[in-house]
Amino acid sequence: MAQPVSLFIFIALLAFAPICFSFKSNDGNLYPQYYCKSCPRAQEIVKSVVAKAVAKEARMAASLLRLHFHDCFVKGCDASLLLDSSKGIVTEKGSNPNRNSARGFEVLDEIKSALEKECPQTVSCADILALAARDSTVLAGGPSWEVPLGRRDSRSSSLSGSNNDIPAPNDTFDSILSKFKRQGLDLVDLVALSGSHTIGNSRCTSFRQRLYNQSGNNKPDSTLDESYAAQLRNRCPKSGGDQNLFFLDFTSPTKFDNSYFKLLLASKGLLNSDQVLATNSQASLALVKQYAEDNALFFEHFAKSMVKMGNISPLIGSNGEIRKNCRKIN
Repeated sequence: MAQPVSLFIFIALLAFAPICFSFKSNDGNLYPQYYCKSCPRAQEIVKSVVAKAVAKEARMAASLLRLHFHDCFVKGCDASLLLDSSKGIVTEKGSNPNRNSARGFEVLDEIKSALEKECPQTVSCADILALAARDSTVLAGGPSWEVPLGRRDSRSSSLSGSNNDIPAPNDTFDSILSKFKRQGLDLVDLVALSGSHTIGNSRCTSFRQRLYNQSGNNKPDSTLDESYAAQLRNRCPKSGGDQNLFFLDFTSPTKFDNSYFKLLLASKGLLNSDQVLATNSQASLALVKQYAEDNALFFEHFAKSMVKMGNISPLIGSNGEIRKNCRKIN
């Protein structure tokens, strides 16, 4: 059994190997070949560690992808999420969106350790997050894309930003779209990137209100399929079981595909923030329908939106630093 798994990992790594034949600084902006001279094996090392982690636990692909999202929406893609609390720093890991749910930090530690041995203080933790998100998507069966690189790491974190800027499971459609627009992202980015919920899990506490008291009237969410709601109540009671995990996409929970959008059209989105994409905006619903019908279109838009999100307010040039340890500033 080990041989087929190893062969799959090898083929997956080859499929998105970096091309370093030519590269340029692109006027100081991010560009995919950034490490071709300073750390030629950087992408190979990241992919190898991520592949090993996902082979060990399929859920890790979604966890690593989510970390990149939660990092970029707070002060930009600067690895502020990875900092532990220390003098002058209050970690973002304790925010409402991250507490008891953000995970995969040990995988990033392993990647950073390997990179520090290969090329000390060269590859940023912010770039590691971006690469790990892409590699995780590919390993789960999703699209690949060239990751622009050259981000540097922040010397600070923002607990308030993490609490306020990351869309919450119970947010309204307008609130979610507003938070995306604040980052320079649009409706297509919102719907496409929400498709990352085709893999991964969510906790009972994140959707309990939909089952019992969605609008303060002690009634379930009317946009939630009744039979699906009944199944969810078996393991998500009115009280207790907060940390019980549920698949965001129960039809193919570890495969990156468009089944998430098909579930939304069947009123079987797990989170309120998922289902509102199909119920609160005609423009959003139109995109949901397109992605449900055309997996290739979803993949194309998702890849473009991931690059766009990865370009949110990066630290470049002499700003920030290249951390030796992703959990603390130098």
